[in-house]
Amino acid sequence: MKKSTIQFNIQLDSNNVPEKIEWNATDKPESGLSETKAITISLWDHIQKNTMRIDLWSKDMPVEDMKRFYIDCVGGLSQSVLSATGDEFMAHEMSVLCDRMIKHLKESAG
Repeated sequence: MKKSTIQFNIQLDSNNVPEKIEWNATDKPESGLSETKAITISLWDHIQKNTMRIDLWSKDMPVEDMKRFYIDCVGGLSQSVLSATGDEFMAHEMSVLCDRMIKHLKESAG
């Protein structure tokens, strides 16, 4: 059986705020650590029937990038819910929400 590993290294400042986030994975195309500015990890607890989340972002990540990151996360979840469940209604509604959020970002920037 094949095993795959994903690793995160988080460098914290004196207030435990992430300064640097690096990641690596055994199946990543390029070898070695790669830097990122934010991660969101969701884990399903099948016993409690709820989601555990870890959201981290580096203190130098711009707010506009953070907003785009979360829009991309919701968009990715839209595709995932369609692939995992076949529920076209849920996928469509999530995509519509992304479109509204993108419009909001464009209007608030201009």
